[in-house]
Amino acid sequence: MEQLSILLFAMNSIFPVILLVALGYFFKVRGFFTEEFLRIGNKTVFRVLLPVLLFTNLADLDSFAELNWDAVLYVLAVVALLFALGLLFARSTPDRRQKGVLLQGVFRSNFALVGVPLAQLMAGEKGVQAVALLSAFTIPLFNVLSVVALTMYVGPEARPGVGGRAGGALKGILRNPLIIGVLAGIGWVLLKPLAGQMPPVITAFFGKCTFVGTALEYLARASTPVALLVLGGQFEMDSVRGLRKQITLGVLGRLLLAPLLGIGGAVLLQCRGILQFDNGIFAALISLFGTPAAVASAVMAEEMGNDGQLAGQLVVWTTLLSAGVIFGAVVLVRALGLV
Repeated sequence: MEQLSILLFAMNSIFPVILLVALGYFFKVRGFFTEEFLRIGNKTVFRVLLPVLLFTNLADLDSFAELNWDAVLYVLAVVALLFALGLLFARSTPDRRQKGVLLQGVFRSNFALVGVPLAQLMAGEKGVQAVALLSAFTIPLFNVLSVVALTMYVGPEARPGVGGRAGGALKGILRNPLIIGVLAGIGWVLLKPLAGQMPPVITAFFGKCTFVGTALEYLARASTPVALLVLGGQFEMDSVRGLRKQITLGVLGRLLLAPLLGIGGAVLLQCRGILQFDNGIFAALISLFGTPAAVASAVMAEEMGNDGQLAGQLVVWTTLLSAGVIFGAVVLVRALGLV
């Protein structure tokens, strides 16, 4: 009965994504979504909605004081290793516009979308806290590495004679809207302790004037459904056959390699007594390494001149197949008494 509830939860977490993508595809077929609308919609998600979402996710944290540094270092090491292995996946295609997409698909998961509810189901409040604290590092890292991955093959720094590679990459990172949202969120959290030193009148004023925060929350909530509808509108069934090899590699990297290293590695180190993670951390690791490709990855790929069609296909297919991966990972760690 417990296994059935886990499977149903995995399906309930994943299928809304599929339904919204299908709805976006239906709207395109019926003529509601034009090419111009989809282009503007993709730009709006990338430059406005997703940066606001990243800012609000980080701004909700009270501080970085309660971090489990063993877990943070482990997660950062695994993501870095996945990035390095993703470079091998990128070599499998001669198309430069596809290389960064495959690389991004290996290391970047949909942690921001399904991480909190999935971890809450497995470990309650401890799981939610673990996800919130790890997200302070993984969200910035995912976005920085994604900008690097999507510019290193097709950006100006990838072409000789157009500025320095390092300088071009750094400018691309600092000017990226998602990085700006992340940096603003981190800065907000760091400035929170100063709020207690402000005069009571000012503190009371800002405490009652919550309209700006409410507006930002509205924009943040709109980011995921709008991104999924646009993704569905850009989806092309005919391109599946031509991208079969790339899709297969991307799915294997996201749903086999990432869980094997991220979750399997933690289980192995825990059993050997090298690491000591509680059930909240293991719930967060499943949410981080067992979930499909990030919805934002397709938006970023399209907006940054990469193969948005391949990126969208990876989001769709990894989402369809990830319910089984999540179910298997949860059953494994529960059988070992880790969550």
